[in-house]
Order: sequence, then C-alpha cells, then structure tokens
Amino acid sequence: MITETICALATPSGGAIGVIRISGPQAISITANTFHSANGRSLTEANPNTIHYGEIINRKGDVIDDVLVSIFRAPHSYTGEDSTEISCHGSHYIINEILHTLIDAGCRQAKAGEYTQRAYLNGKMDLSQAEAVADLIATTNRATHRIALSQLKGNFSNELSILRDQLLKITSLIELELDFSDQDVNFADRQELLELVQKAEQRIGTLATSFETDNALKKGVPVAIVGKTNVGKSTLLNRLLHEDKAIVSDIHGTTRDVIEDTTEIHDITFRFIDTAGIRHTDDKIELLGIERTYQKINEATIILWLIDKQPTNEEISEIKKNIRGKKLITVWNKIDLENPPPIPTSLQSPIIYISAKQGTNIPQLEDALFQAADIPEIKENDIIITSARHYEALTHAHESISRVIEGLQKNLSGDLLSEDLRICIDHLAEITGGQITTNEVLENIFSHFCIGK
Repeated sequence: MITETICALATPSGGAIGVIRISGPQAISITANTFHSANGRSLTEANPNTIHYGEIINRKGDVIDDVLVSIFRAPHSYTGEDSTEISCHGSHYIINEILHTLIDAGCRQAKAGEYTQRAYLNGKMDLSQAEAVADLIATTNRATHRIALSQLKGNFSNELSILRDQLLKITSLIELELDFSDQDVNFADRQELLELVQKAEQRIGTLATSFETDNALKKGVPVAIVGKTNVGKSTLLNRLLHEDKAIVSDIHGTTRDVIEDTTEIHDITFRFIDTAGIRHTDDKIELLGIERTYQKINEATIILWLIDKQPTNEEISEIKKNIRGKKLITVWNKIDLENPPPIPTSLQSPIIYISAKQGTNIPQLEDALFQAADIPEIKENDIIITSARHYEALTHAHESISRVIEGLQKNLSGDLLSEDLRICIDHLAEITGGQITTNEVLENIFSHFCIGK
C-alpha cells in the first residue's frame, strides 16, 4: 500500500511556466496547507477536476508566487491517487522554493518514473502502456510518435490479450483430452490444433521481427556516403542535412575522419555518414580515415556510391565486394559540369544523376533513399515492438510455441504440449506485467524515465 505523498517538477526547467506535480494520500491536504486561495476557500473542499487561483506561502508566511492549482481526486487522475498540479512561473528560484515548501509540509521528492510506476501499480495502465509513456516523450519523428501512441492506447496489450485467450483455449482442449485419456475421448483434432498454434506462432514471430523496424526508426537508417576523394561527398552531406556540417574543399583528402548527423526524409530518420575518400595514400592519418570508411560501410544499411566519372571495372568489382548484404545507390555528381555517359549495367544499382553543389535532383535521391530503407508506412493503430524487454519475452515465447508445433507434428503427449503452451503464455504475460512480481524489476524499468513522469 502506497502511503507516501510525492512531488516533482513535471516540465522542463527554465521555461516561462513550471508545473509541479503532487500525488499520494495527502496530496490535496498538503497543497492546501501551502496555498491561500483568492476566494478564501480551502482546497480540501474543492471539487475534482477544478482549477483554483491563489498564492503559495512558505513556512515563514512569505508569498513565493501567484499560482494555479488543479485538483484531481482518486481514482480519476494519472496515478489513480489524489493529485494536484501547481502551475507557477518558471524561475529556478520559485520552483525550488515551492518544492522545498511542499517537502517541509510532508511531501517526498519523487524518483524517476515514480508517477507512471504508481499509475501501473494502481491499475491505470499495464506495464507495456507505462513503458510507452517514456517512448512518447522520446519521439523524434511522426512514425515513432504513432508507434508510442498506439502502444499507450493499449493496442499492443489488446493484441497480447487475444493471443493469450487463443493459447489458453488450446491449452484447455489439450488438458481436457488428458483428463479423459482413459475413455478414448478426443476434444480437438490434432491437425486443427496445429493450424491454430501455427497462426499464433506466426503472429508472435511478426511482432518480434517488428523490433528491427523500431530500431531503424529510433536510431535512424544508417547511410554511408563513399567514393574517391574530391567527388563531392561532403557537399552532398551538407545538401542532405540542409546545413554546412562538413568542410568542403577542392583539396584531395580533406575529410580524414567520419562525420555523422541525422535528418528526416518522408518522416523517417536517416543517419548519414560522410567518410574519408578512398584512394592510395601514404598519409598515416588519412589511412586511418580510410580504414574507418570500411568500418562504416559494414555498419550501414544503405551505401551511396558517389562518382563523377565513368568507373572502371576494377572499381565496380571493389564496391561490389565491400557492400555485400547492403543496398547500393550509385550517385553521379557534378552533372552541372558535364553530361555523364551511361554506366555499365553490371553494377545492378539504381543510378541518380545530381549536382550536389546546385541541389539538382536531390528530391529524386531522397525518394530513392526512402525506397531503399524499405520501412513500412506506420499507421495509427500499427503495432511495432519498441522495447528490448518485450523483444526478449516475445523471442522466448516464440521458442516455446515452436516446440509445441514440433510436438504436434511428432504426436507427443498432451502433458508436454501443455507445459510449453503455459511457458509461452507466461512469457507473453511478462510484457504487460502479469508475471512481474519483484520491486527490483520494476525499479529497473522505471529508472529510465525522467523525474516528474
């Protein structure tokens, strides 16, 4: 049972307005003891979901600030507890004085993620929804925003609930068959069971695989810009980023280390890597840069091979050798200076003709990058796995249900099948919090939240 009342700043420090949250059994009474309402009424008598104007007064009787106080009564609040929110001016001094006054009156400073942890413990949301709060705060583009919002609304939880019900039904049928095994009664055809289990296995596998999409959306699709020296790699990077990130020079070997930055193309984040020009050199520092170029090629998903003249067969063979398993886009630069000849068809790559200096055909290059990224369009209710913890649980669940399929195909006994099904259900329950019992696990999950949320 939660007995402590907590307080914390819930908005970024330094803004025009600051919002301080108070939550717990004495939230309203503690706030009332520090607040003088303009109408003279006590907050303890205030109706829920109302806002009140007045002053915060410290223990010495000094006025700290004119404020607005919002009242929320359990269970109709974010945490499910009695709660108040004090809207004050954003001065560091004012905020700290109000927090000190609340602590003197009986509050405790909230820990990171403690408000959302209380919302979970009070049944306002399950664990996957609680984790979506942190994802929503950290969203960087439209796609990640839609994913977090979908999970917060409970779409992922509902999907897991449907899976759980299906697996429980299958488990019940198998266990009924075990109970009446001596009477030669069949409650389910093994082939029908196999088909049901295979459908569940495919859905669990699809959910687990979606974690790769989330990683790409959060971290950005890595794109390495490679090519010889002085072909315009840094100019292209600056053009794609819409800022002068890299030094541009006619001198060969100017870029001696990798330069990375991100930008959005069609609501997807791309992480561009400008690499050192590949050429034969005796310069030790430049050689280190070229070594890092090859390392970044290995890390990238997409390679932009920038050229400004007809590549030789040796150069084509070299690029093919270094991009195995990657998606290659050949970019012919400097078309403002001369018309490029046809490129050998053996390259087997989309070819975009651009002028990085003048910005010619950059939109076509961006379209090609978006297509090469092959990120599915994220719709409002789509379910994408965003947590490594969820991914691990789904992976274990997939392993368990795969054993069930194997057991059905080998006609194993029902008790073995039932055990693996229950293990699968337990792993799915871990995601929403059904199998999480220790405070240590909960503390680890919510410690990554910001204070005030």
